[in-house]
Amino acid sequence: MTNPTLKNAGYTLLAACGLMISAPALALPGSFPVGTTYYNPEKAWNGYVLFPGGDRQTHLIDMNGNEVHRWRYESFPPWPIVDNASQGRVLVQLERRQSPDKLANPGNGMLNASVGEVDWEGKVVWRYGSQLAPLHQHHDMRRLPNGNTLLMTAKLRRIPGFSYRVIDNGVEEITPDGRTIWRWSAADSINQLGFSKQQIAAIKKTRDPDFLHFNTAAPLGENHWYDEGDSRFAPDNILVNSRNGNVAAIIDKQTRRVVWRIGPVLPPLKMGSPLPRMLDQTIGAHDVYMIGKGLPGAGNILIFDNQGNAGFPPSQQGFFSASRVIEVNPQSRQIVWEYTAEQSGLPVWSFYSAFISNAQRLPNGNTLINEGQSGRLFQVTPKGEIVWEYISPFFGRSMDQDNYVTNQVYRALMVDYGWAPAGTPRSETPVQADCAKYPAAPGCIDKLLKETTSR
Repeated sequence: MTNPTLKNAGYTLLAACGLMISAPALALPGSFPVGTTYYNPEKAWNGYVLFPGGDRQTHLIDMNGNEVHRWRYESFPPWPIVDNASQGRVLVQLERRQSPDKLANPGNGMLNASVGEVDWEGKVVWRYGSQLAPLHQHHDMRRLPNGNTLLMTAKLRRIPGFSYRVIDNGVEEITPDGRTIWRWSAADSINQLGFSKQQIAAIKKTRDPDFLHFNTAAPLGENHWYDEGDSRFAPDNILVNSRNGNVAAIIDKQTRRVVWRIGPVLPPLKMGSPLPRMLDQTIGAHDVYMIGKGLPGAGNILIFDNQGNAGFPPSQQGFFSASRVIEVNPQSRQIVWEYTAEQSGLPVWSFYSAFISNAQRLPNGNTLINEGQSGRLFQVTPKGEIVWEYISPFFGRSMDQDNYVTNQVYRALMVDYGWAPAGTPRSETPVQADCAKYPAAPGCIDKLLKETTSR
Protein backbone atom coordinates (compact mmCIF):
# COMPACT_ATOMS: atom_id res chain seq x y z
CA MET A 1 0.00 0.00 0.00
CA THR A 2 1.28 3.44 -0.81
CA ASN A 3 1.42 6.04 1.91
CA PRO A 4 -0.87 8.89 0.88
CA THR A 5 -1.33 11.84 3.19
CA LEU A 6 -4.74 12.38 4.73
CA LYS A 7 -5.52 16.03 5.23
CA ASN A 8 -7.63 17.49 8.00
CA ALA A 9 -8.38 14.08 9.48
CA GLY A 10 -9.46 15.21 12.93
CA TYR A 11 -9.89 12.94 15.91
CA THR A 12 -12.17 13.45 18.87
CA LEU A 13 -12.52 11.35 22.01
CA LEU A 14 -15.72 9.38 21.94
CA ALA A 15 -18.22 10.19 24.61
CA ALA A 16 -20.20 7.41 22.98
CA CYS A 17 -17.67 4.88 24.23
CA GLY A 18 -18.98 5.29 27.75
CA LEU A 19 -15.68 6.64 29.03
CA MET A 20 -14.86 9.38 31.49
CA ILE A 21 -13.66 12.11 29.16
CA SER A 22 -11.66 14.27 31.53
CA ALA A 23 -8.50 12.50 30.37
CA PRO A 24 -6.02 14.59 28.36
CA ALA A 25 -6.91 14.54 24.67
CA LEU A 26 -4.48 13.28 22.06
CA ALA A 27 -4.12 15.84 19.27
CA LEU A 28 -3.19 14.61 15.81
CA PRO A 29 -1.58 16.71 13.07
CA GLY A 30 -3.68 17.79 10.12
CA SER A 31 -1.55 15.71 7.75
CA PHE A 32 0.23 12.43 8.40
CA PRO A 33 1.24 9.30 6.48
CA VAL A 34 -0.84 6.13 6.44
CA GLY A 35 -0.06 2.54 5.51
CA THR A 36 3.24 0.85 6.34
CA THR A 37 5.70 3.59 7.24
CA TYR A 38 8.63 1.40 8.32
CA TYR A 39 9.46 -2.28 7.98
CA ASN A 40 12.54 -4.39 8.70
CA PRO A 41 11.66 -7.93 7.51
CA GLU A 42 14.75 -9.48 9.11
CA LYS A 43 13.82 -8.36 12.62
CA ALA A 44 10.02 -8.47 12.42
CA TRP A 45 7.79 -11.48 12.91
CA ASN A 46 6.12 -11.70 9.52
CA GLY A 47 2.48 -12.57 8.96
CA TYR A 48 -0.92 -11.01 8.33
CA VAL A 49 -2.57 -8.47 10.63
CA LEU A 50 -6.32 -8.66 11.35
CA PHE A 51 -8.11 -5.60 12.71
CA PRO A 52 -11.36 -3.59 12.64
CA GLY A 53 -11.21 -0.27 10.81
CA GLY A 54 -12.84 3.03 11.56
CA ASP A 55 -15.01 2.29 8.52
CA ARG A 56 -16.87 -0.46 10.45
CA GLN A 57 -15.31 -3.21 8.35
CA THR A 58 -12.77 -5.89 9.19
CA HIS A 59 -9.44 -5.88 7.37
CA LEU A 60 -6.52 -8.25 6.77
CA ILE A 61 -3.24 -6.70 5.64
CA ASP A 62 0.25 -7.96 4.86
CA MET A 63 3.45 -6.48 6.25
CA ASN A 64 3.63 -3.90 3.47
CA GLY A 65 0.18 -2.65 4.36
CA ASN A 66 -1.54 -4.14 1.33
CA GLU A 67 -5.13 -5.06 2.11
CA VAL A 68 -5.32 -8.72 1.12
CA HIS A 69 -8.88 -9.29 2.30
CA ARG A 70 -11.90 -7.51 3.75
CA TRP A 71 -15.04 -8.66 5.53
CA ARG A 72 -17.84 -6.12 5.26
CA TYR A 73 -18.77 -6.50 8.91
CA GLU A 74 -17.64 -4.54 11.93
CA SER A 75 -15.99 -6.44 14.76
CA PHE A 76 -15.47 -5.77 18.44
CA PRO A 77 -12.99 -7.45 18.18
CA PRO A 78 -12.46 -9.79 15.22
CA TRP A 79 -11.38 -13.26 16.32
CA PRO A 80 -9.56 -15.55 13.87
CA ILE A 81 -10.89 -19.12 13.93
CA VAL A 82 -7.97 -21.54 14.15
CA ASP A 83 -8.84 -25.18 13.48
CA ASN A 84 -8.04 -27.89 10.98
CA ALA A 85 -11.36 -27.66 9.18
CA SER A 86 -11.28 -24.09 7.89
CA GLN A 87 -9.07 -21.25 6.79
CA GLY A 88 -9.77 -17.56 6.85
CA ARG A 89 -12.85 -17.66 9.09
CA VAL A 90 -13.46 -14.91 11.61
CA LEU A 91 -15.90 -13.98 14.38
CA VAL A 92 -17.51 -10.58 13.77
CA GLN A 93 -20.52 -8.49 14.73
CA LEU A 94 -23.26 -9.06 12.16
CA GLU A 95 -25.71 -6.25 12.84
CA ARG A 96 -26.61 -3.36 15.10
CA ARG A 97 -29.99 -3.00 16.77
CA GLN A 98 -32.57 -1.17 14.69
CA SER A 99 -34.31 0.29 17.76
CA PRO A 100 -31.66 0.51 20.49
CA ASP A 101 -32.03 1.91 23.99
CA LYS A 102 -31.30 5.62 24.40
CA LEU A 103 -28.05 4.95 26.22
CA ALA A 104 -26.80 2.46 23.60
CA ASN A 105 -23.45 3.09 21.96
CA PRO A 106 -20.73 0.91 20.39
CA GLY A 107 -18.68 0.95 23.58
CA ASN A 108 -21.22 -0.40 26.09
CA GLY A 109 -22.59 -3.25 24.00
CA MET A 110 -26.22 -2.15 24.03
CA LEU A 111 -26.08 -1.33 20.31
CA ASN A 112 -25.24 -4.87 19.17
CA ALA A 113 -27.90 -7.30 17.94
CA SER A 114 -25.94 -10.35 16.76
CA VAL A 115 -22.54 -11.90 16.13
CA GLY A 116 -21.44 -14.67 13.84
CA GLU A 117 -18.72 -16.67 12.17
CA VAL A 118 -18.00 -15.56 8.61
CA ASP A 119 -15.98 -17.53 6.07
CA TRP A 120 -13.43 -16.15 3.58
CA GLU A 121 -16.14 -15.38 1.02
CA GLY A 122 -18.19 -13.46 3.57
CA LYS A 123 -20.84 -16.14 4.06
CA VAL A 124 -22.29 -16.35 7.57
CA VAL A 125 -21.76 -19.95 8.73
CA TRP A 126 -22.84 -19.44 12.36
CA ARG A 127 -25.05 -16.80 13.94
CA TYR A 128 -26.11 -15.91 17.48
CA GLY A 129 -28.50 -13.14 18.52
CA SER A 130 -31.17 -11.27 16.55
CA GLN A 131 -33.20 -8.07 16.43
CA LEU A 132 -35.89 -9.74 18.55
CA ALA A 133 -33.37 -11.20 21.01
CA PRO A 134 -30.36 -8.85 20.84
CA LEU A 135 -27.10 -10.27 22.15
CA HIS A 136 -25.42 -7.01 23.25
CA GLN A 137 -21.92 -8.41 22.64
CA HIS A 138 -19.01 -6.09 23.30
CA HIS A 139 -15.22 -5.94 23.74
CA ASP A 140 -14.40 -9.66 23.56
CA MET A 141 -15.37 -12.92 21.86
CA ARG A 142 -13.28 -16.02 21.33
CA ARG A 143 -13.72 -19.50 19.91
CA LEU A 144 -12.82 -22.06 22.57
CA PRO A 145 -10.92 -25.32 21.94
CA ASN A 146 -14.14 -27.30 22.57
CA GLY A 147 -15.91 -25.50 19.71
CA ASN A 148 -18.03 -23.28 21.95
CA THR A 149 -17.81 -19.49 21.83
CA LEU A 150 -16.98 -17.23 24.78
CA LEU A 151 -18.70 -13.84 24.62
CA MET A 152 -18.74 -10.69 26.71
CA THR A 153 -22.28 -9.31 26.84
CA ALA A 154 -24.23 -6.44 28.39
CA LYS A 155 -27.59 -6.44 30.14
CA LEU A 156 -29.51 -3.45 31.52
CA ARG A 157 -30.82 -4.40 34.96
CA ARG A 158 -31.25 -3.36 38.57
CA ILE A 159 -28.94 -4.64 41.28
CA PRO A 160 -29.28 -4.34 45.08
CA GLY A 161 -27.98 -1.11 46.56
CA PHE A 162 -28.17 0.92 43.35
CA SER A 163 -31.00 3.41 42.82
CA TYR A 164 -30.64 3.31 39.04
CA ARG A 165 -30.37 0.64 36.37
CA VAL A 166 -26.86 -0.48 35.49
CA ILE A 167 -25.28 -2.24 32.54
CA ASP A 168 -24.20 -5.62 33.86
CA ASN A 169 -21.20 -7.03 32.00
CA GLY A 170 -21.52 -10.77 31.61
CA VAL A 171 -19.32 -13.54 30.25
CA GLU A 172 -21.20 -16.34 28.48
CA GLU A 173 -20.19 -19.65 26.95
CA ILE A 174 -22.40 -20.53 23.98
CA THR A 175 -22.64 -23.91 22.24
CA PRO A 176 -22.76 -24.14 18.42
CA ASP A 177 -26.53 -24.71 18.64
CA GLY A 178 -27.00 -21.50 20.65
CA ARG A 179 -27.36 -22.77 24.22
CA THR A 180 -25.84 -20.78 27.08
CA ILE A 181 -24.10 -23.35 29.29
CA TRP A 182 -22.15 -20.99 31.55
CA ARG A 183 -22.48 -17.36 32.64
CA TRP A 184 -20.70 -15.01 35.01
CA SER A 185 -22.09 -11.64 36.13
CA ALA A 186 -19.83 -8.71 37.01
CA ALA A 187 -22.60 -6.88 38.88
CA ASP A 188 -23.33 -9.93 41.04
CA SER A 189 -19.60 -10.22 41.81
CA ILE A 190 -18.88 -6.58 42.65
CA ASN A 191 -18.08 -7.41 46.28
CA GLN A 192 -15.26 -9.72 45.12
CA LEU A 193 -13.46 -7.03 43.11
CA GLY A 194 -11.68 -5.31 45.99
CA PHE A 195 -13.60 -2.04 46.14
CA SER A 196 -13.73 -0.30 49.52
CA LYS A 197 -16.95 1.12 50.96
CA GLN A 198 -15.75 4.56 49.92
CA GLN A 199 -15.17 3.38 46.36
CA ILE A 200 -18.60 1.76 46.17
CA ALA A 201 -20.08 5.08 47.33
CA ALA A 202 -18.08 6.90 44.64
CA ILE A 203 -19.36 4.45 42.02
CA LYS A 204 -22.97 5.10 43.01
CA LYS A 205 -22.39 8.84 43.01
CA THR A 206 -21.40 8.79 39.33
CA ARG A 207 -24.82 7.38 38.35
CA ASP A 208 -23.00 5.95 35.34
CA PRO A 209 -24.88 2.84 34.11
CA ASP A 210 -21.68 1.51 32.53
CA PHE A 211 -19.78 1.94 35.79
CA LEU A 212 -17.46 -1.07 35.47
CA HIS A 213 -16.98 -1.22 31.68
CA PHE A 214 -15.35 -4.65 31.38
CA ASN A 215 -13.27 -5.15 28.25
CA THR A 216 -11.60 -8.57 28.51
CA ALA A 217 -12.80 -12.17 28.88
CA ALA A 218 -9.89 -14.50 28.10
CA PRO A 219 -9.44 -18.17 29.08
CA LEU A 220 -6.01 -18.73 30.62
CA GLY A 221 -5.17 -21.75 28.49
CA GLU A 222 -2.47 -24.29 29.30
CA ASN A 223 0.23 -22.83 31.53
CA HIS A 224 3.12 -23.93 33.72
CA TRP A 225 1.64 -22.42 36.90
CA TYR A 226 -1.21 -24.92 36.81
CA ASP A 227 1.15 -27.73 35.81
CA GLU A 228 3.18 -26.89 38.92
CA GLY A 229 0.12 -27.20 41.17
CA ASP A 230 -1.37 -23.69 41.42
CA SER A 231 -5.10 -24.32 40.86
CA ARG A 232 -5.86 -20.60 40.54
CA PHE A 233 -4.47 -20.82 37.04
CA ALA A 234 -6.58 -23.73 35.77
CA PRO A 235 -6.62 -23.54 31.95
CA ASP A 236 -10.37 -22.96 31.69
CA ASN A 237 -10.43 -20.19 34.30
CA ILE A 238 -11.20 -16.80 32.79
CA LEU A 239 -9.28 -13.55 33.09
CA VAL A 240 -11.51 -10.47 33.06
CA ASN A 241 -10.69 -6.77 33.26
CA SER A 242 -12.67 -3.70 34.30
CA ARG A 243 -11.44 -0.61 32.50
CA ASN A 244 -13.27 1.88 34.70
CA GLY A 245 -12.56 -0.01 37.92
CA ASN A 246 -8.81 -0.59 37.36
CA VAL A 247 -9.32 -4.25 38.30
CA ALA A 248 -8.22 -7.46 36.59
CA ALA A 249 -9.35 -10.79 38.04
CA ILE A 250 -9.32 -14.51 37.36
CA ILE A 251 -12.71 -16.22 37.64
CA ASP A 252 -12.78 -19.87 38.70
CA LYS A 253 -14.80 -21.58 35.99
CA GLN A 254 -16.30 -24.08 38.41
CA THR A 255 -17.26 -21.81 41.32
CA ARG A 256 -17.60 -18.45 39.52
CA ARG A 257 -15.56 -16.93 42.35
CA VAL A 258 -12.61 -14.54 42.00
CA VAL A 259 -9.43 -16.50 42.82
CA TRP A 260 -6.80 -13.93 41.79
CA ARG A 261 -6.92 -10.16 41.44
CA ILE A 262 -4.81 -7.05 40.79
CA GLY A 263 -6.22 -3.61 41.62
CA PRO A 264 -8.19 -1.54 42.07
CA VAL A 265 -5.59 0.24 44.21
CA LEU A 266 -1.90 -0.39 43.55
CA PRO A 267 1.33 1.40 44.56
CA PRO A 268 2.02 4.74 42.81
CA LEU A 269 3.16 4.57 39.20
CA LYS A 270 6.93 4.26 38.66
CA MET A 271 6.99 4.03 34.87
CA GLY A 272 10.50 3.45 33.58
CA SER A 273 11.99 2.39 36.93
CA PRO A 274 14.34 -0.65 36.97
CA LEU A 275 12.90 -4.14 36.48
CA PRO A 276 11.75 -6.40 37.95
CA ARG A 277 9.61 -4.33 40.31
CA MET A 278 6.27 -4.75 42.00
CA LEU A 279 3.25 -3.96 39.86
CA ASP A 280 2.28 -0.31 40.16
CA GLN A 281 -0.94 1.54 39.37
CA THR A 282 -2.62 0.64 36.10
CA ILE A 283 -5.28 3.03 34.81
CA GLY A 284 -7.96 2.14 32.27
CA ALA A 285 -6.14 -0.96 31.00
CA HIS A 286 -7.18 -3.12 28.02
CA ASP A 287 -6.59 -6.62 26.66
CA VAL A 288 -5.30 -8.29 29.81
CA TYR A 289 -4.40 -11.90 29.01
CA MET A 290 -2.00 -14.72 29.86
CA ILE A 291 0.74 -15.31 27.29
CA GLY A 292 0.18 -18.72 25.72
CA LYS A 293 2.26 -21.83 26.21
CA GLY A 294 5.19 -22.01 23.80
CA LEU A 295 5.55 -18.24 23.42
CA PRO A 296 8.32 -16.17 25.02
CA GLY A 297 7.06 -15.08 28.44
CA ALA A 298 4.54 -17.93 28.59
CA GLY A 299 2.44 -17.83 31.74
CA ASN A 300 3.00 -14.14 32.36
CA ILE A 301 0.19 -11.64 31.93
CA LEU A 302 0.43 -8.99 29.21
CA ILE A 303 -1.40 -5.70 29.78
CA PHE A 304 -1.91 -2.62 27.62
CA ASP A 305 -1.94 -0.03 30.39
CA ASN A 306 -3.55 3.03 28.80
CA GLN A 307 -2.97 5.33 31.78
CA GLY A 308 -6.18 7.04 30.69
CA ASN A 309 -8.73 8.27 33.20
CA ALA A 310 -10.35 5.62 35.40
CA GLY A 311 -10.94 4.56 38.98
CA PHE A 312 -13.24 5.58 41.83
CA PRO A 313 -12.21 8.29 42.47
CA PRO A 314 -10.10 8.69 39.30
CA SER A 315 -6.48 7.62 39.79
CA GLN A 316 -3.99 10.46 40.02
CA GLN A 317 -1.87 11.19 36.95
CA GLY A 318 1.21 13.32 36.48
CA PHE A 319 1.77 16.43 34.39
CA PHE A 320 1.19 14.43 31.22
CA SER A 321 -0.18 11.00 30.28
CA ALA A 322 1.71 8.17 28.62
CA SER A 323 0.70 4.59 27.91
CA ARG A 324 2.78 1.49 28.44
CA VAL A 325 2.69 -2.26 27.83
CA ILE A 326 3.67 -4.40 30.80
CA GLU A 327 4.34 -8.09 31.33
CA VAL A 328 3.54 -9.28 34.84
CA ASN A 329 4.47 -12.47 36.69
CA PRO A 330 1.08 -13.43 38.20
CA GLN A 331 2.57 -15.21 41.22
CA SER A 332 5.13 -12.61 42.31
CA ARG A 333 3.05 -9.71 40.90
CA GLN A 334 6.22 -8.17 39.55
CA ILE A 335 6.60 -6.35 36.24
CA VAL A 336 9.24 -8.31 34.33
CA TRP A 337 9.07 -6.39 31.01
CA GLU A 338 7.81 -2.94 30.15
CA TYR A 339 7.49 -0.98 26.92
CA THR A 340 7.26 2.79 26.86
CA ALA A 341 8.19 5.16 24.04
CA GLU A 342 11.53 5.76 25.75
CA GLN A 343 12.58 2.21 24.81
CA SER A 344 12.32 3.38 21.19
CA GLY A 345 14.29 6.59 21.75
CA LEU A 346 11.22 8.82 21.92
CA PRO A 347 9.66 10.97 24.65
CA VAL A 348 7.54 8.84 26.97
CA TRP A 349 4.44 10.95 26.23
CA SER A 350 4.65 10.27 22.48
CA PHE A 351 3.03 6.84 22.99
CA TYR A 352 -0.47 7.31 24.36
CA SER A 353 -3.97 5.99 23.83
CA ALA A 354 -6.52 6.97 26.47
CA PHE A 355 -8.83 4.10 25.54
CA ILE A 356 -9.10 0.89 23.41
CA SER A 357 -5.74 -0.66 22.26
CA ASN A 358 -3.94 -3.98 22.84
CA ALA A 359 -0.66 -5.87 22.69
CA GLN A 360 0.18 -9.38 21.45
CA ARG A 361 3.29 -11.46 22.18
CA LEU A 362 4.67 -13.00 18.98
CA PRO A 363 6.56 -16.29 18.45
CA ASN A 364 9.98 -14.64 17.98
CA GLY A 365 9.68 -12.62 21.20
CA ASN A 366 8.56 -9.40 19.53
CA THR A 367 5.36 -7.69 20.64
CA LEU A 368 2.67 -6.26 18.38
CA ILE A 369 1.28 -3.05 19.89
CA ASN A 370 -1.91 -1.32 18.83
CA GLU A 371 -2.00 2.35 19.85
CA GLY A 372 -5.68 2.25 19.06
CA GLN A 373 -6.76 5.84 19.59
CA SER A 374 -4.64 7.00 16.65
CA GLY A 375 -4.87 3.83 14.54
CA ARG A 376 -1.14 3.13 14.88
CA LEU A 377 0.08 -0.47 14.88
CA PHE A 378 3.74 -1.29 15.45
CA GLN A 379 5.98 -4.20 16.35
CA VAL A 380 8.85 -3.95 18.81
CA THR A 381 11.72 -6.24 19.78
CA PRO A 382 12.22 -7.19 23.45
CA LYS A 383 14.58 -4.19 23.72
CA GLY A 384 11.98 -1.82 22.28
CA GLU A 385 13.31 -1.35 18.76
CA ILE A 386 10.46 -0.63 16.35
CA VAL A 387 10.77 -3.01 13.39
CA TRP A 388 7.37 -2.42 11.74
CA GLU A 389 4.92 0.46 11.84
CA TYR A 390 1.55 0.95 10.15
CA ILE A 391 -1.07 3.70 10.34
CA SER A 392 -4.61 2.63 9.47
CA PRO A 393 -6.04 4.46 6.44
CA PHE A 394 -9.57 3.23 7.17
CA PHE A 395 -11.53 6.22 8.45
CA GLY A 396 -15.21 6.42 9.19
CA ARG A 397 -17.91 7.35 11.69
CA SER A 398 -18.41 5.26 14.79
CA MET A 399 -22.02 6.47 15.01
CA ASP A 400 -24.08 7.66 12.05
CA GLN A 401 -24.75 11.00 13.72
CA ASP A 402 -21.06 11.74 14.39
CA ASN A 403 -19.74 14.84 12.64
CA TYR A 404 -16.15 13.59 12.63
CA VAL A 405 -14.25 10.58 11.32
CA THR A 406 -11.72 8.36 13.06
CA ASN A 407 -9.23 5.65 12.08
CA GLN A 408 -9.22 4.12 15.56
CA VAL A 409 -8.42 0.41 15.92
CA TYR A 410 -9.95 -1.43 18.87
CA ARG A 411 -7.77 -4.54 18.74
CA ALA A 412 -5.26 -5.91 16.23
CA LEU A 413 -4.01 -9.50 16.02
CA MET A 414 -1.31 -11.11 13.91
CA VAL A 415 -1.91 -14.50 12.30
CA ASP A 416 0.58 -16.66 10.45
CA TYR A 417 0.41 -16.93 6.69
CA GLY A 418 -1.13 -20.40 6.87
CA TRP A 419 -4.28 -19.00 8.49
CA ALA A 420 -5.46 -17.56 5.17
CA PRO A 421 -6.37 -19.73 2.17
CA ALA A 422 -3.54 -20.84 -0.12
CA GLY A 423 -2.70 -18.26 -2.75
CA THR A 424 -3.50 -15.24 -0.59
CA PRO A 425 -0.98 -12.59 -1.69
CA ARG A 426 1.69 -11.21 0.60
CA SER A 427 4.66 -8.90 0.34
CA GLU A 428 7.75 -8.48 2.52
CA THR A 429 9.57 -5.55 0.91
CA PRO A 430 11.61 -3.44 3.35
CA VAL A 431 10.23 0.05 3.93
CA GLN A 432 12.39 2.97 5.06
CA ALA A 433 10.75 6.11 6.40
CA ASP A 434 11.48 9.44 4.71
CA CYS A 435 13.85 10.78 7.35
CA ALA A 436 13.90 14.24 5.80
CA LYS A 437 10.15 14.59 6.31
CA TYR A 438 9.85 12.46 9.44
CA PRO A 439 13.17 12.68 11.34
CA ALA A 440 11.79 10.95 14.45
CA ALA A 441 10.22 8.06 12.53
CA PRO A 442 11.33 4.46 13.12
CA GLY A 443 14.68 3.89 11.44
CA CYS A 444 15.55 7.61 11.57
CA ILE A 445 16.06 8.21 15.28
CA ASP A 446 19.64 6.85 15.49
CA LYS A 447 20.65 9.07 12.59
CA LEU A 448 18.99 12.07 14.23
CA LEU A 449 20.73 11.40 17.55
CA LYS A 450 24.12 11.18 15.85
CA GLU A 451 23.52 14.44 13.98
CA THR A 452 22.47 16.32 17.11
CA THR A 453 25.42 14.93 19.07
CA SER A 454 27.95 16.06 16.43
CA ARG A 455 26.68 19.65 16.34
